[in-house]
Amino acid sequence: MSSLTYDLTLAGLSVGSAAALTGIGLIVTYRATGVLNFAHGAIAMVCAYALRQCVVEWGWPLWLGAAVTLLVLAPGLGVVLERYVFRPLAVLGGDPAQTLVASIGVFVLLVGGAALVWGQGARDDVPVLVPDEPWGQLAVVLVLAAGVTAVVRRTRFGRELRAVVDDRRLAVLGGVDADRVAATGWAFGALTAGLTGVLLAPYVRLDPYGLPLLVMEVVAVAVAARMRYLPVAVVAALGIGVAQSQLTRLHPSGWAEPLVRAAGTNLFVVALLVAALVLPGVGERDALPRTASARVPTPPGARIVVLVLFLLPLGFAGRDLHTSVQVPALAVILLSLVVVTGRGGQISLGQAAYAGLGALFTALLAAGRFPGLPALPELAALAVSVVVVAPLGLLTGWPAIRRRGLALALATFAVGVGVSRFVFAQPYATSGLSLDRPAGFDGDRAYYVLELLLLGVALLATHALRRGRTGRALAALRDHEAGAQAAGVRVPSLKLLAFVAGAALAALGGGMLGMGLRAFDAAAYDPVRGLLWFAAVVVLGADSTLGALAAAALLVGLDAGTRGGVAAALIGVLAILVGRLPGGPYAALRTAAERLRPRRTLALTPVGARARGLLRPAEPRADRTAPVPVGATGVARGTGRAFGVSGTRYRTAAPEAAAEPGAAGTRPSAAKAAPVLTARHLHAHYGGFTALDGVDLDLSPGRITAVVGPNGAGKSTLFHCLAGTLRPSRGTVRLCGRDITTLPSHARTRLGVARTFQQLAVFPSLTVAENVRVGAEQGRLTDPGAVERTLRLLGLDGPVRARPAAGLPTGTLRRVELARVLAGSPRVLLLDEPAAGLDTAEVTALARVLKALAGDGTALLVVEHNLDLVAGLADVVQVMAAGRIVASGPPGQVLDALGTGAGR
Repeated sequence: MSSLTYDLTLAGLSVGSAAALTGIGLIVTYRATGVLNFAHGAIAMVCAYALRQCVVEWGWPLWLGAAVTLLVLAPGLGVVLERYVFRPLAVLGGDPAQTLVASIGVFVLLVGGAALVWGQGARDDVPVLVPDEPWGQLAVVLVLAAGVTAVVRRTRFGRELRAVVDDRRLAVLGGVDADRVAATGWAFGALTAGLTGVLLAPYVRLDPYGLPLLVMEVVAVAVAARMRYLPVAVVAALGIGVAQSQLTRLHPSGWAEPLVRAAGTNLFVVALLVAALVLPGVGERDALPRTASARVPTPPGARIVVLVLFLLPLGFAGRDLHTSVQVPALAVILLSLVVVTGRGGQISLGQAAYAGLGALFTALLAAGRFPGLPALPELAALAVSVVVVAPLGLLTGWPAIRRRGLALALATFAVGVGVSRFVFAQPYATSGLSLDRPAGFDGDRAYYVLELLLLGVALLATHALRRGRTGRALAALRDHEAGAQAAGVRVPSLKLLAFVAGAALAALGGGMLGMGLRAFDAAAYDPVRGLLWFAAVVVLGADSTLGALAAAALLVGLDAGTRGGVAAALIGVLAILVGRLPGGPYAALRTAAERLRPRRTLALTPVGARARGLLRPAEPRADRTAPVPVGATGVARGTGRAFGVSGTRYRTAAPEAAAEPGAAGTRPSAAKAAPVLTARHLHAHYGGFTALDGVDLDLSPGRITAVVGPNGAGKSTLFHCLAGTLRPSRGTVRLCGRDITTLPSHARTRLGVARTFQQLAVFPSLTVAENVRVGAEQGRLTDPGAVERTLRLLGLDGPVRARPAAGLPTGTLRRVELARVLAGSPRVLLLDEPAAGLDTAEVTALARVLKALAGDGTALLVVEHNLDLVAGLADVVQVMAAGRIVASGPPGQVLDALGTGAGR
């Protein structure tokens, strides 16, 4: 027994050593560049193939092949990727969304390239570089880990590395050659990937898909080390490797036997699930923002072209028609990614799992093997499988509520890998399964017609999630999550809706694909294919249904008409270029065509000019005096043209409260009103730093309260505690006597506490009117006239209302954000640096609007550094320092006492 334990421990150390190499490479690359290298496994696979090519095919000595592979090819590949793929993205701003897609693109490109060059079959003749005993591999791991730790902690390069990780731009300003640091990190990361590949390949199946996935499964050790601590990664890898080896000794009987056997061979997958779903998220600072661009219009005639292309296979026969059967099914699967990623802005790398579950459950239901249900006809089985799989979307939807960026990408990838390894690859779930087509649709042509009908249903469902209130809320979530919450959008519920709807569509497409192939094929739903599908949808337009249809035809058509791997290679190239094609290839072509189009100015003849003058309706006068309809925030008339405002005086409950905007403190009714929002004894801490130390604050209707103070005084922390984006460690926040301390920001918005942002929070893919409509639909009151009234109030009721918010001037966007807030009829309005980015005229007009809002009974809190604006606007000024309010009173008195009177 002791001998068996010793032998299993040695075997576990061997596997753990390879996993530790992967962890070291991923951590070094991430620390040097901020990139979670999803292509790490693909680089390992390419290096393993290269070593085999040199030694087996070309007859080189092993030492020479290993030297060329590990000292030239691997680091050279890392340097090339840094120089030509990731450095341009860093120069363009380092958008983590584009970086992630580019990393996946490199993975897909290398996998497709390997399939083209070496074929898709497995190889079992890879030369052994290190004997199958752990001491040599373990020595390599320990030497590398110790060397990297020493370099990072004790050398100038290590200090430069830490500086680049903390703030790349600041490091460059300090004289650090960030490009050299990043290139070195990529070279070392690729070296460890290559070393992992050549060590593992002799003992596993070497094929373009299996080895890359096997390597990426052990990313758990890097996640457990927080992508930072090399010793933790090494210990975790060795520990998991030994534990996995020791589990092979267990032979339980009964229902636990297959589960224990599966865990014994996939313990790294279990660790990946725990690390991605349970441990605190890695890369949360790298929230994956959507590109601030308008929705790309559909090319004229594109829908007709796509319709013709999808009807064309009805004229095919034989093998061509049989291949075409896969296209509508794959299109439905890709539409699920349009819903989750294109509409909801959420990263989902595990959609292949839901597609596979749809096919598996359809087969089980049709065969009568699904627990508790009799055998069903194929169409009924497909429908039931969709209903069963849809709630399983919570597997990825639930983590999305509290995870963003790379953390969400890892979570969805982990779910996809876990389902593949513990369900699709296990005999207890898939053995003896067959799947036939529905009665009456047995032939390829008849079944293709059925698929087109189901594809039409999927398109209608996808279209429904793009239009109306839900569509606007999803677009807001995609464009600016914090802004959507501030507008009142129930972000957690909306994320769950996106993932559940995406799982349902994926299950429908997966079941269709299984029936088309007449079998459940686990390889068709491999996690690597999930990465390929994600990359294809993103590069062809994530928010485009036509892009998903085109991607399905491209993936199936290229692989069927050429050697396997061509489609993956093409998608990989497009994904690598994502930083230069942010709206997809069509958007890039459209932009290029507009630049090349000759500009000709057409002039009217005198007769034409007279005719235009007679036909065009008279322009309304800018100083019109006709009253504007009034409501909850009813505006009568006024000035403020510098801010584009058509009216700035509000109707109030008492006539004397509507004093002419001028000196602050002229609203006597505001001084008598009871506070609507109160904060008592607020405390907040960041580590050992006290940001708020017992702050009390009252916001009353009709009163403007300004909070001023130096940087670090606690102003932003107080603001976030009131807005609901930060929960204080102690103290309470009450709205009209109701305790709202624990309510999130969207719930507070629906109760009447609205906010604006210092950094603009608008939804660039929506028009100006749609931005305002989001606020009206999600706000405190449902008022059909609120949108038009608010657009008119802020001078946005002209042609600008139909323009997308992307690309509008800052002053206009400030008005759009304020209009969206006002459309929800707030009781309390919190403004964070509202004058940021505005010129003097716009600031003056903004002050008139805010005073009119106060005159209408709204309680306002303004956090502002512009003391001239504060002096002329506020009724009361609160001065903060060191987390406390140290002075309070009328602006003239407080600011003069501080020696910062207006005008200074």
